[in-house]
Amino acid sequence: MLQNTPNDWVNRDNLPPPAFNPVPTAFLLEVVAFLRRHRSIIWRTCLAVLGVAILYLIIVTPKFIANAELIINAKTNAWDTAAVTTVVESQIEIIRSDSIARTVIEKLGLAEDPEFATGQGSGMISRLMGWSKPEAKGTIPRYVVESFERKFSAKRVGQTYLVQIAFESRDPDRAAQILNAIAETYITYQMNNAGLQDAAWVKDRLNELSTRASAAQKALEDYSKDQKDTADSSAVSDKLAAAVESSKSAYDNFRHVLRKMQATQEQSSPVFEASLLAGASSPLRASWPKARIVLGAAIVVGAHLGIAIGILLDLLLILSVGRQSRLSAQDEGLERPIPDAVRPDHQPETSAKTRPVRLTGSG
Repeated sequence: MLQNTPNDWVNRDNLPPPAFNPVPTAFLLEVVAFLRRHRSIIWRTCLAVLGVAILYLIIVTPKFIANAELIINAKTNAWDTAAVTTVVESQIEIIRSDSIARTVIEKLGLAEDPEFATGQGSGMISRLMGWSKPEAKGTIPRYVVESFERKFSAKRVGQTYLVQIAFESRDPDRAAQILNAIAETYITYQMNNAGLQDAAWVKDRLNELSTRASAAQKALEDYSKDQKDTADSSAVSDKLAAAVESSKSAYDNFRHVLRKMQATQEQSSPVFEASLLAGASSPLRASWPKARIVLGAAIVVGAHLGIAIGILLDLLLILSVGRQSRLSAQDEGLERPIPDAVRPDHQPETSAKTRPVRLTGSG
């Protein structure tokens, strides 16, 4: 029976704390040995991947992005965040619309530009397979519009009325030209749809009523100069004066209704006044590819690939050594002398003595 004495507890309390080794030294030594053993493979892999990256930088066509900012002044309550957000997002969708894109494409002749005709082959295949309808004559092909929209982007800057627009192209001057054309087309669209006074039919109607009033007034003045003191001339003069009053009344009434409708429209729906803060200029540097990012990624990928190859070689070496060990063990087992007890041609004397004898007889 075991007994615990007070001395044992005292000795346990006086024992020093166990040593704590925060760094697995053996593991670090193995890592260092691995890197030394396969440093040539890692360096060669890094150089190979770096060479591919340099070749990519030489071959790939650089892309340039031109940037500009639009400001949208809407007559809405500034404290109504939801309304402001709706207004700005709606204008962004108008900027991205197909109508703006087609107007710019037709204005600058981008349908014949090889940069925007990259989807022509896929469009032909789709038409041959019956997946899409053929384009009508005189219209801009859909693949040109899709290529244009992929290169164009518009987003809101924070919670402001600013909208940042950008366009990507192989030619920096072309990118700035297209972006300025987009801004100009959008501003023109907003000006043409800002209010009733800018509508063509309103201007024509005002001119027509003004012309009628002027003509009636001139006719009355001309007749008053040549009038005679007769009853007929008095009746004609009254008719001309009535025509003048009627034409003036129609002109004034139309202007009054126009002002009332415009005031109602301004109160019920926001009026937009878009303007370009600064025209887009040609970008000085390519947005892609960026040499630092490509070369840095190539070095990292090459190092990881070299380490993976080193681990694979070590695994193959371990498998090869294990196989050779098993083969050598089998060879040693075949050369080892077989004991007499297990030889088939050796029989013990006791078995020979006790073997039964078969008796045969004639009868």
